[in-house]
Amino acid sequence: MHVERIAVVGAGVFGVTAALELRKRGYDVGLFDQGPIPHPLAASTDISKVCRMEYGADEAYMCLMEEARLGWLEWNDQWHRTERDPLYQETGVLLVCLDEMEVGGFEYDSFQLLQKRGHQPDRIGGIALTKRFPAWSHNFIDGFYHSLGGFAQSGRVIESLIQDARRLGVEIRERLTVTGLLEESGQVVGVKTAADESFLADHVVLACGSWVSQLLPTLAPSLRRSYHPVWHLRPRQPERFVAGKFPTFTADVARTGFYGFPLHPVEEVVKIGHHGIGVDPPVDGSLEVPDHTTARLLEFLAQHLPSLADSTIVRTRLCPYCDTPDEDFWIARDPQRPGLTVASGGSGHGFKFAPVLGTIIADTVEEREHPLAEKFRWRPELKLDQGFEAARCHDDVL
Repeated sequence: MHVERIAVVGAGVFGVTAALELRKRGYDVGLFDQGPIPHPLAASTDISKVCRMEYGADEAYMCLMEEARLGWLEWNDQWHRTERDPLYQETGVLLVCLDEMEVGGFEYDSFQLLQKRGHQPDRIGGIALTKRFPAWSHNFIDGFYHSLGGFAQSGRVIESLIQDARRLGVEIRERLTVTGLLEESGQVVGVKTAADESFLADHVVLACGSWVSQLLPTLAPSLRRSYHPVWHLRPRQPERFVAGKFPTFTADVARTGFYGFPLHPVEEVVKIGHHGIGVDPPVDGSLEVPDHTTARLLEFLAQHLPSLADSTIVRTRLCPYCDTPDEDFWIARDPQRPGLTVASGGSGHGFKFAPVLGTIIADTVEEREHPLAEKFRWRPELKLDQGFEAARCHDDVL
């Protein structure tokens, strides 16, 4: 069947990059989102997201990020040429450990793989760490700094990509909730909305994060929403946290869960996040970080970043992830429903790949081969429930 009209549901990083790439390939594209864009509940809506190559021993992701980094630099050039601010900041990335790096550990395996692929990370820890980056205590005795990496101003990136999508002719429908798929003779032929409207399409891409399972309930056991704390801090000594003195970092992340950023060039805050199995949102339905969770952050800062411990917390947020059982993305055509592709499962690490996500999704729609097709395949046999609940029971971080 010849595909001309494509409906993309969800205008986060998966959806907007897919819409842009598909439009560039000549398709008539409609992009639907249930809220304003950037959507306040989207995982990509924040002031910054880490852009790092380091993925332990997983060479596929490192290779993909090497490609994505070049894409970020190209986007910076495009934004500069169109008198927009470059939104990718190459601050370098610091990965530190409370103990010496060991074989099988995230930091050690990342360090070795970087060297294997021709990169030049600088090993650092203890007193040397404090001398080079004075905001840190010397508690982290090992680790490394890699100059290639940093962060992207994520919310502003989405805004900029939406501008590009409008300019290229993508039909963008905000504040329009898609409530279901239109099917005819076993083929997906469009979407229907809460306003009782129907939009016909030759192909549908579901890129709405964990909301995918509301439209496709069979995936509910494999795509789950989890919430992860983020804090924006205004330091009393901001000069200690500018990019040259304080790079984007992960702090023994498998043990502590904490990662963070230098002083934001626009917001003038230091963002700290926590990556783990997630926390339950407050019973009142808000996405403010609970006080007892913030208390754990303050303990971490007092021990390891003392000059940040007395900062003013100007904002907190629980960032919603869409988790997959193996933390790999879910970018695949539905084998049971011709005309449907799912692009979701960012699992808290998808945004950094924004410059290459659209190509992967568009290739999937067109049934082209791509190197990560097997890694991101349709895999409903993997379930989140059992492992997720076991991990929650043993969580000793938050």
